[in-house]
Amino acid sequence: MTPHDHALAAFQGLAIGDALGMPTQSMSLAEIRADHGRITGFVDAGPRQRIAHGMPAASVTDDTEQAVLVARLLVEGGGRLDPTRFAEALIAWEREMAAKGSLDLLGPSTKTAVQRILDGVPVAEAGSTGTTNGAAMRITPVGITTRADDLEALVDAVQDACRVTHDTGLGIAGAAAVAAAVSAGIDGATRAEALDVAVAAARIGERRGHWVAGASIAAKTSWARGFLPTIPADERIGTVDGVIGTSVASQESVVAALALVSLDLDPWETLCTAASLGGDTDTIAAMAGAVLGAVHGPSAWPDGAPDQVERVNDLRFADVVTPLLALRPTA
Repeated sequence: MTPHDHALAAFQGLAIGDALGMPTQSMSLAEIRADHGRITGFVDAGPRQRIAHGMPAASVTDDTEQAVLVARLLVEGGGRLDPTRFAEALIAWEREMAAKGSLDLLGPSTKTAVQRILDGVPVAEAGSTGTTNGAAMRITPVGITTRADDLEALVDAVQDACRVTHDTGLGIAGAAAVAAAVSAGIDGATRAEALDVAVAAARIGERRGHWVAGASIAAKTSWARGFLPTIPADERIGTVDGVIGTSVASQESVVAALALVSLDLDPWETLCTAASLGGDTDTIAAMAGAVLGAVHGPSAWPDGAPDQVERVNDLRFADVVTPLLALRPTA
């Protein structure tokens, strides 16, 4: 398989995970069990789903849509994400979604940053409080365009993508971990190797940007990689939900995604587990899917799953990934 195959599978994995988690996002374990039992494939949003109410099976959410937005801006900028242009694009995206009547709008950190920009705060200062997973959920295009053999340079690119909304050690570390794992996978890393690179990138990222109190994503991921495999399979969902955490906080959801990757299960099964957790299921599954697709390539996904997501959402994965990969330096 070629780097293009792995990059394409990474973006497919992001969208597949997002779509699997769409009907369960922001719901509790009890609500998910009542509506769906355990997620085993694409399903329509159920009666307790408020954000994605009425959305059909295989629909994606803001995770994929904003990743596509980042991809477009990276291509326009020749590999650089211009902060001002990004801020303008985020504002336009939310206005378009609101006009459609969607409740799937900007997350808390991004919303705060955008409002600060509208209030006249300089773009360079707007993301000084952003600690949630909004940057990590949409960072896969940076992982595709940037090699992981120079982690300082990769984290530079990640920080550029975080500056508008998540310019904190927590926001950057979470996004750096996902981007680095994706990038390493594209170049042939195994799951374990990709996770090693993710932890190393998170250690660099947590020293960047504005300091905000919170657990070290690098340290917590290292711990979770050793801890979760020791838990019996039928107790893992409850353990991720209750011990690692599944909220929008980067130090919970990014760690949860990477911990699930570390289990070395079938990629589809991993994403169905992520979609069954409760909490920020769509983002956790999207981040895990990006990493698993990068590592395993197209064989990670069942026949027909990428096509179904493309058809339902009018997406063309190759149209997104091919120009991104053209920006990636060769070894």
